[in-house]
Amino acid sequence: MQKIVVLDYGMGNLHSVASALQKVAPGDQVVLATTPEQAEGADRLIVPGVGAIRDCVEGFIRPGFVPLLNQCIESGMPILGICVGMQIMMARSEENGGVDCLGIFPQPVKFFGTDLHENGERLKVPHMGWNRVYQKIDHPLWRDIESGSRFYFVHSYYVPAEGNDAVAGETDYGVQFASAITRDNIFATQFHPEKSADAGMQLLKNFVGWNGSN
Repeated sequence: MQKIVVLDYGMGNLHSVASALQKVAPGDQVVLATTPEQAEGADRLIVPGVGAIRDCVEGFIRPGFVPLLNQCIESGMPILGICVGMQIMMARSEENGGVDCLGIFPQPVKFFGTDLHENGERLKVPHMGWNRVYQKIDHPLWRDIESGSRFYFVHSYYVPAEGNDAVAGETDYGVQFASAITRDNIFATQFHPEKSADAGMQLLKNFVGWNGSN
C-alpha cells in the first residue's frame, strides 16, 4: 500500500483531489498533511493550490513545506502540482503586484488580461471551462490519454509556452500557454485533473503508478 500525501496549506480544493485519488487508487492511503511530520513515509506527493499566489506562497512556507518539497525532489519521489500548485513552483508571478515564487522552474507567471487576441481584443479572465491540451512530449502521465483531450481550467494567470523547455502540454487561449510542465520527478498541470472527467482520472491513475522518471 502506497502513502499518497496531499499537502494542505489552506489553499486548495483538497477533498475533491483526495476523493479522486481514492477512486483511482482504492488500495492506497491518501493523507491530507498540514505539517511536514504528517508527510513522513510518503511514496508520492501532490501540491494543489487555489487562490491568490501571495497567500499560497506564504501558506506553503509557513508550515515548513519548502524544505519538505526540496527533499522530495532530491529523493526522486513522484510529485504532482495542480493549478496554483504548479504556479508556485515558478520563479515569479505578476499577480498581487509581483510575487517571488519557489523558483523550482525558471519561468514566470503572467496575467491573461494584458494579452490580446489576434483580432486585438483583450483576453477574457479568468480562463474557465474546458480546453484542449496538446501533448508536446511522450510522458508516462499521458498514457492512454489522446493529445488534444479536453481538461478543466480555472485561472487568470499562466506560464508561457514559448521558449519553455519544461512544457509537457500546451493549450491555446489566444496565447499559447503551458498547461503541463515536467522535469525529472515533477509533473505539474495548470488544469484540474480531479475535475476533468475520464482524461483527468486517467492522469491521476497514471501518476499513482509513475516511478518518477521519463
